[in-house]
Amino acid sequence: MRTKALLIVMIAMLALPVAADAGDFILRLRAINISPDETSEEIGDFGSYVAVDSATVPEVDFTWMFASTLGVEVVAAIADHDLSATGGAISGADLGTVSLLPPTVVLQWHPFPEGLLDFYLGAGVNYTTFYDYDLSGTLAGLGVTDIDFSDSFGLAGNVGLSVYLGDHFHFNGDIKYIQISTDADIQVGSDTLDEVSVDIDPWVFGFGIGWKF
Repeated sequence: MRTKALLIVMIAMLALPVAADAGDFILRLRAINISPDETSEEIGDFGSYVAVDSATVPEVDFTWMFASTLGVEVVAAIADHDLSATGGAISGADLGTVSLLPPTVVLQWHPFPEGLLDFYLGAGVNYTTFYDYDLSGTLAGLGVTDIDFSDSFGLAGNVGLSVYLGDHFHFNGDIKYIQISTDADIQVGSDTLDEVSVDIDPWVFGFGIGWKF
């Protein structure tokens, strides 16, 4: 009997109309793990390629629900990524650290606008700018003076779930895949020694809390 009663209560809770309505705003704070799925061109003639390490950072996102089932999410985060060489003659070499600012805008579909569980799918665009590159001692010793990274524009997709604990507060889990590519110009003085194209294309796993108002 107690199990049956618990199931009835859970079903009743799932039916509560606490998901977002048209005109609602949602603010979230999440911890995200950025896990690159990188590929790159060969570095010079060394037979080596660029590896980009993962990073875990805080992230803030804001969603406007312009319909009960449709919303626009804007994501802001900053991440530092260590670069290294993999394979070939310089495998394991430190290639420095670069910071990324990757604002992302995603149109999201919420197929079940009522209930404590708010599942959504999204697709959108990302613009990433690279800045504050820190040259490694390894490259400096080879005569490299800087690496210049081109900005990136690409597509983004995501899937997520919010679990509401009342009319406003909720927990949220979210997975994104983002296309990020750059051309890295290796500089020696005012000359470009080599240009290496790198596709970073990270998976971004996030978990955090949100507030609907």
